[in-house]
Amino acid sequence: MSLTGNPALDGWLADALDMPGARVVAADKLSGGAIQENWAVTVATGASSRRLVIRRDAPATIAASRSRAEEYALIAAAHRAGVRVPEPLGFCADPAVIGAPFAAMAWVEGTGYGPKVVRDLTLGGDRLALGRELGRQMALIHAIRPDAALARILGPRPADPARDAVAVLRGWLDARPAPRPGLEWALRWAERHAPPPDRVTLTHQDFRSGNVLIDADGLTAVLDWEFAAWSDPACDIGWFCARCWRFSRPDLEGGGIAPRSAVLEGYAAAGGTVPDPDRIRWWEVMAHARWAVIALQQGDRHAGGAEPSLHLALTGRIADVLEYQLLRMTAPEAA
Repeated sequence: MSLTGNPALDGWLADALDMPGARVVAADKLSGGAIQENWAVTVATGASSRRLVIRRDAPATIAASRSRAEEYALIAAAHRAGVRVPEPLGFCADPAVIGAPFAAMAWVEGTGYGPKVVRDLTLGGDRLALGRELGRQMALIHAIRPDAALARILGPRPADPARDAVAVLRGWLDARPAPRPGLEWALRWAERHAPPPDRVTLTHQDFRSGNVLIDADGLTAVLDWEFAAWSDPACDIGWFCARCWRFSRPDLEGGGIAPRSAVLEGYAAAGGTVPDPDRIRWWEVMAHARWAVIALQQGDRHAGGAEPSLHLALTGRIADVLEYQLLRMTAPEAA
């Protein structure tokens, strides 16, 4: 369904933005967003105009992804808590407007392609300062105290986030027809070495260089809240520091952007309690396992015909490299 020449969308945006007579004059699909569609939209009325992003489900999704309504509630809570997210402008639950429920958020400048963020040193300004700022943002997320409505979305806090995470991945893996012995080994290793339960907080669950916007000066926004959930806060730190998200800079353990120490300094300075290194390392192993299973699910979207896509097909092949890395990380001599 078109986003331009759509009276229903024009009317909804006019109300949401308090711009009487507004209409969509341009709409361009943004790159990225393998699970959701993101559209850059320009709304104009008279001499004034405004840019925003409309985010709706892609034709097919994966089991772990939250609904757009739930994700919007999470972004709104993060915005209230001072996390650097795009300003939430409104949520439309009526699928008749553009064919699916959608969220509208303010446009934020910046680059969000992980390999480019890591490689292009004209982005991010002082990289040590950027690493500290990213750590600070994680601490702010982990300090969010959900209200009753958001708590209902999140559900009960897990008693043992580590073992629950293993069980979820094993369930996803068992639901697929083809065996993956390397991943089964890694999950058994994770089960045997799981850290004991500690703090449980709201976590982003996909905090990495590909899900933040960076301009020439530094961080402009934290994006993609579709996986957010209760967990051990070390899971976000481990995910961000995992080798699979460092791209061309494996030596920079803070997401390929900065040393790990800079990220942890920023985390601590913002009030976060830095987890034990072994706990973070365990969650780094789980980051590779989780990304491998999600990559397989993305490939299944293509192979099953739900959403034919070369990008999704190639994403499914990433699991082979991740499985190899997992075997190295969990080999007896490594353990």
